[in-house]
Amino acid sequence: MDKLRALEMFLATCDSGSFAYAAKACKTDPSTVSKAISRLEAQLNLTLFQRSTRQLRITDSGLHYANTVRKLVQELSDVEKELRHSNDAPSGTLRISSAACYGHLYLSQILPAFCKRYPDIKLELEINDLHVDIIDNNIDIAIRTGFVKDSRLIARKLSPMDFLTCSSPLYLKEHGTPRTYQDFEHHRWIGFRIKETHQLQPIYLPNEHGEFELCELNRTHITDDGESMANMCVSAMGIAQLPHFLAKQHLENGALLSLYPHIRPPQIDSGVFAIYPKREYLPAKVRVFLDFLITTLEQQGESTQQTWAQHYENIVKF
Repeated sequence: MDKLRALEMFLATCDSGSFAYAAKACKTDPSTVSKAISRLEAQLNLTLFQRSTRQLRITDSGLHYANTVRKLVQELSDVEKELRHSNDAPSGTLRISSAACYGHLYLSQILPAFCKRYPDIKLELEINDLHVDIIDNNIDIAIRTGFVKDSRLIARKLSPMDFLTCSSPLYLKEHGTPRTYQDFEHHRWIGFRIKETHQLQPIYLPNEHGEFELCELNRTHITDDGESMANMCVSAMGIAQLPHFLAKQHLENGALLSLYPHIRPPQIDSGVFAIYPKREYLPAKVRVFLDFLITTLEQQGESTQQTWAQHYENIVKF
């Protein structure tokens, strides 16, 4: 910044031919301008101005230097204006990384309307269940389930992650409807293996008091893909505990039934989050996408404290 300030004083001196006028243009005093020019000359080992008691005359070297400096300062100014505009206007390429199920089932429904509203934004959508480094991979915003603890990032909660215990009508017809924990021990269960940890997703079922507790059940089938898990459940291969965003469509079209009201795991960091790099100025393309996503989720009954599953009442009657 000191060098840039010195160059600004140098150009002002070139334009005015006077330290006094240059000082006025740069809102400083003549001695500060004179010292800045002297430092530049010492660094360059060149004389930029011939000084006398009556006048200040730029040298040939100074004139050549001024022409180059003027172009550089102008280019810098143009870039700064362009960056300010791109930060204020929703435009450019927006790079989104999303968890697979959420991307397929939620974002795919939201993005067409978003692009129609903001035609100057181009999308690059990456579907991946792995928690990649979004800064190293130049990602603007990532949608993830579970909280990523990284001081370089901001995690904005979109909703809790609620689960529903689901089965297909055909499975219940063939195997009966489980009513107690002991009943579940004799039923087929479809389990989900978390890719990051290789652990099985916990199962919570109600005890005799109606309170949900962690249960140890054998999984007949296991997959690490959420949509495959739901499809296996639809195909009557067993019972599954599905996150709300994965169960929604199948419950709405009747392919699956919910055996119990929603379950919200006790983990503090459970939820769906929008994650983006921490920065002083959030680019407009990221800001408008966040606002659009949050507004759309609110319209379908989801916020930081709730999901539509809390109010879902189409439960199998025992």
